Amino acid sequence: MTIGSKLAWDDTVLPFQLDVSDIRGRVARLDGVLDGILKQHDYPPVVEALVAEMALLTALIGESIKLRWKLQLQVQSDGPVRMIATDYYAPETPGEPARIRGYASFSPEKLTDGRPIDQVGKGYFAIMIDQGQGMAPYQGITPLAGGSLSDAAESYFAQSEQLPTRFSLMFGQSTEAGGDEHWRGGGVMVQSMPKASPSVAGEGGSGEGGLLHASDLVTGDEEENWNRVNMHLDTVDALELVGPQVSPSDLLVRLFHEEQPRVYDAQPVRFGCSCSEDKVRQSLSIYSAKDIEKMTTAEGRVTADCQFCGAHYDLDPATVGFEAKTEEGGTGA
Repeated sequence: MTIGSKLAWDDTVLPFQLDVSDIRGRVARLDGVLDGILKQHDYPPVVEALVAEMALLTALIGESIKLRWKLQLQVQSDGPVRMIATDYYAPETPGEPARIRGYASFSPEKLTDGRPIDQVGKGYFAIMIDQGQGMAPYQGITPLAGGSLSDAAESYFAQSEQLPTRFSLMFGQSTEAGGDEHWRGGGVMVQSMPKASPSVAGEGGSGEGGLLHASDLVTGDEEENWNRVNMHLDTVDALELVGPQVSPSDLLVRLFHEEQPRVYDAQPVRFGCSCSEDKVRQSLSIYSAKDIEKMTTAEGRVTADCQFCGAHYDLDPATVGFEAKTEEGGTGA
């Protein structure tokens, strides 16, 4: 694989279809996206790993949904890592990159020497879809279950969407010859569209806490197809997932050549934030001049920092809030 082709596959999501088994999927390769998200914060390694895993899930899931605007994945827990939030912004025009951003909230003094997932306690995994103005937002929630965020996402799709789904992810710090250490990750998502099963009708599932599992949703030929595809996916090597030596298309042929994989156009993804000064002003527009005064620093300014990208906004308090002065000398009320 040449350097040029390696770079062409970095920060992309490749959709595919397995014609024999009627299963769809995605292959993601993230490089600059992970660096863009993680360099904004000085996260401990266990927190970095959780954010990287969440970003990969976001890239794979976001591309699989026909979005007009934004998808958000969120984990809330009572553990040391209280929240992880990632956003996927659909391309504004065909051919343009999608944008991903993310951050985590955690208590440094409560972090342990355990696995990254051990830093997440009891809580929930949520997917929120916002299709833009005039469209009702959608939110689906399922309890956190399993030994990874990928397991929690699989449980979400089985329980909330009744879609058998499997993720195989790999991520971490990478150092190539002559280059600096940086984050790199890759993953495969496969998903079947099943018929209703007895478990779906309300008999409970085989997953943790009685939650539905992918295997509860497939029967007959669908079950045979699902199990066969998962056996193929079990043979994937970590370096095949993250690259850069094996392209996503070559990986699909290696794993699923018997399933007749068919690929579609790859979707480029980039790190990107939607924050702006106008949005900060809009968020402050509900406050009175008295409220704004309480937010004003000793230097006489109102400041705000974006949790996602670290952008800093420094505003004149007289120009924010619903009593803000206008250019004509009046107020915004």
